[in-house]
Amino acid sequence: LCVVVHGGPQGSTGDDWHYRWNLQCLASAGFAVLAPNFRGSTGFGHAYCRDVSGDWAIGPDDSVAGVEHALATYAWLDPAKVVGLGASYGGFSMNYLNGNAPRDMFCALVNHDGLFDMRSGYWSTEELFFMEKEFDGPPCAAAASDPSSPYNVASPSLKVAEWRTPTLVIQGDKDYRLVTSEAISTFTALQRQGVASELLFFPDENHHCLNPQNSLVWHDAVLAWCRRWT
Repeated sequence: LCVVVHGGPQGSTGDDWHYRWNLQCLASAGFAVLAPNFRGSTGFGHAYCRDVSGDWAIGPDDSVAGVEHALATYAWLDPAKVVGLGASYGGFSMNYLNGNAPRDMFCALVNHDGLFDMRSGYWSTEELFFMEKEFDGPPCAAAASDPSSPYNVASPSLKVAEWRTPTLVIQGDKDYRLVTSEAISTFTALQRQGVASELLFFPDENHHCLNPQNSLVWHDAVLAWCRRWT
């Protein structure tokens, strides 16, 4: 089972085609595919979409609930062969799940351009307004010192000592939204703890994998990682 967590977080997975997160590509490779439109997704009303603001744990937590429901509903799914995949907010979700999901729920993860630490991510992004809106200000604001602040609750780095799940880390060096240091931090945290991991680095890609030849490399690496652990 491949569980694809979309980016945004105010976005959605729809019945469409493109050459990064192509659900049919995963299905054609023999995987069942779950792509939850968690609270915070677009297309279900404004209140539903705004649910995730200030509570970024919602996406991965809803995805865990989706996995539990799918496994309970479809007996042909193998609970020992569940892979999580995501980019941007979906990549953040993979890092968050590595430290917060039920132990052994995921046998492997794929993190493309995902956030490692909310504070360092804020100081290095070109999208300052977005994080300030989502997290009620910058990390230096008074609100950020509150124990309930997203900076102190949902940052994946807070649970890095709990990381156990093999992870493929993917990064485009021209991504100025979630910069290369976030991927290097993720990869280093995995490597230094002896967690099986690989880093796929694209010097000429940005927040997306746009070059068709690079896309072929991307798909080969992602599918190989999924097959390796399932």
